[in-house]
Amino acid sequence: MTTPTLLVLDADPLPRLGALAGRVRVEHTDEAHLAERLPAADVLLVWDFASHAVRGAWPGGGPRPRWVHTASAGVDHLLCPELAASDTVVTNARGIFDRPIAEYVAALVLAFAKDLPRTLELQRERSWRHRESRTVAGTRAVVVGSGPIGRAIAGTLTALGVRTALTGRTPRPGVHGPEELDRLLARADWVIAAAPLTESTHGMFDARRFGVMQPSAHFVNVGRGGLVVEDALAEALRRRWIAGAALDVFEEEPLSPDSPLWDLPGLVVSPHMSGDTVGWRDELGAQFVQLYELWEAGEPLPNVVDKQRGYVPGH
Repeated sequence: MTTPTLLVLDADPLPRLGALAGRVRVEHTDEAHLAERLPAADVLLVWDFASHAVRGAWPGGGPRPRWVHTASAGVDHLLCPELAASDTVVTNARGIFDRPIAEYVAALVLAFAKDLPRTLELQRERSWRHRESRTVAGTRAVVVGSGPIGRAIAGTLTALGVRTALTGRTPRPGVHGPEELDRLLARADWVIAAAPLTESTHGMFDARRFGVMQPSAHFVNVGRGGLVVEDALAEALRRRWIAGAALDVFEEEPLSPDSPLWDLPGLVVSPHMSGDTVGWRDELGAQFVQLYELWEAGEPLPNVVDKQRGYVPGH
């Protein structure tokens, strides 16, 4: 029996795949050589989850891997029409980032409510300025995106006493449909974007949506950068249509040093780190090893992406 070939689209540090030694031929590639290496691969591990190289390399000639796994929750960076139409199975890192991102969102909500950014500024200025802060219990939140990450965020905020509504692509018990989003936005103190990036969600937070929100509302995006029209958010903050915002993801990453977003009033900028806790890369590697063992045994894989929808369907 021929030993399968696993091609890894590299990023530092490399994944720990020692558990697969002797069972698979592991080869490594960078973006520049991905297209020429794809035809010889049975499996592609997109370890460089920030890369868009798969979208450019996949349409070429020759065989293609039977399975592609990305070490990320989002898959918009690799899906292209040719991959979507193929028989190749695509899986993602569903389950790794749920709790860390939920904790990160809770930290932002508490920081905004307790005015921690201003406290740190005043400390640097050596200025003693007493203020009153808000309590989060009894406030309202809407979480846009009903996948595991969105559900974890909703559960964590609920535990803080926040009355939380969850919205998704399809209404079902406990999940509001997209037609209810504007009504929920108009009442929310906290708006959390945690949806996948698809044709229907791209640019969904635009000038109209920010105009619907309360002047006291805060907006947080831990989903995908393309969910937000960044110019519209900038205008909303400058005009004080909303009270503040936090972005962990951006249309273009890394964020350019000369981007106006850095200096916007009321905006917290973080470098796509909301799900990255100590040991997260090891967890991603261990998850892939578990999935590979299932694939090797011919067992059904979890975390299979619906390539037409652009995410793993809920149950």
